Amino acid sequence: MKNDSVTSNLYHFNWIYAPLILIEKSEQQFNSVINVTSEFPGTFPVSVWVTHKDCWLCRPVARNVTLLQITEFITGNLTIAQIEDSRFVTHGSSFSTGAVTRISFSLHDPSHYFKAASFVYNWDFGDGVYQITKEPFVYYNCSTMGNRTVHLKVIAEWEQMGSIIHDRETLQKTGDFTTALELLDAVKSINVVGSRETHVMENLSLSLHINGTPPLALCWLIKAECVPLEGEKCHLVVVNGSCYHLSHTFSDAGQYCLSVRVEKGVMMLQTYHEIKVWPAGIQPASFVLLCITLVSVVVGLVLYTTFRSNTQQKDLVEVADFDFLPLSDKSLSSRSEPSCGRVCCRSFFRQSPQEAARESHELLHSFYKPVKMYTV
Repeated sequence: MKNDSVTSNLYHFNWIYAPLILIEKSEQQFNSVINVTSEFPGTFPVSVWVTHKDCWLCRPVARNVTLLQITEFITGNLTIAQIEDSRFVTHGSSFSTGAVTRISFSLHDPSHYFKAASFVYNWDFGDGVYQITKEPFVYYNCSTMGNRTVHLKVIAEWEQMGSIIHDRETLQKTGDFTTALELLDAVKSINVVGSRETHVMENLSLSLHINGTPPLALCWLIKAECVPLEGEKCHLVVVNGSCYHLSHTFSDAGQYCLSVRVEKGVMMLQTYHEIKVWPAGIQPASFVLLCITLVSVVVGLVLYTTFRSNTQQKDLVEVADFDFLPLSDKSLSSRSEPSCGRVCCRSFFRQSPQEAARESHELLHSFYKPVKMYTV
């Protein structure tokens, strides 16, 4: 209702459903529900118009009509879907080979007529393969192209009370369903061959190797980030072979991504190829070589400095060992080597100050008038 001011009014629903038999009817303020059945199959029109509760002869405020098809068999629909990226995607009647296909049956039972029934499903895939299941779906994988028709026979059985007391009879209903299945060759792989590095204003050549049956619809796009290609927002070309050559020149340095999408019928495959663009004056290989050389020179300099410092310290220790014994005392030193240190020390400390001064004076003038010889 468009006018909220009349929402408190009640309405009367006038149904026309003959020759159907009315089982149940429920009516509320704004809706009405009827349950009907038929003793024979056919297509029957069911119509309704709505009037105000206190004015049946007034102009209807709403009306509608529908066709109800009643059969002796089970009613339902067959649907087909294929798995892409761990999810089921329905593509109508065209599908690709080499992919898992799920065929399922949906029962149409709004009145819960088959709520106590058990079902058996007989599948015929049209290529000589048959399968019987108790579930309303089946998985199918075919590697050959072509058109085929999938047949399904559904059998429902249940028990109900018979005409005789304590007697139960088994009822059965069946249904036959078919659907067309077109299998197309799949795109199995895309391989991008070429360098991942280039320079500004330098022509970059790449080769796209596609594992699929031509003709193929190829779409490519180069942007700063990898994006999924949807629709026609890319460079679309038709490839009649298994290889496509691509050339591109970059005007700015940075990180780029080549997005590629290949389609064959309903089968679509996408891949990415990252590209690093350097400024025109920088050679990546020369830069790396320069860095390695610089690090090697620094390490060599550090090792040389450390080795030289250790050598100098070792020389100072060695030249600090002097022997100040006079040549005339060598015989005494040789005779009493174990107590040389103590004798020297005693002889030094037992000298008088005059003797020490005279010996010091003689040492200072040994260059002109040698008195005693010392060895180092």
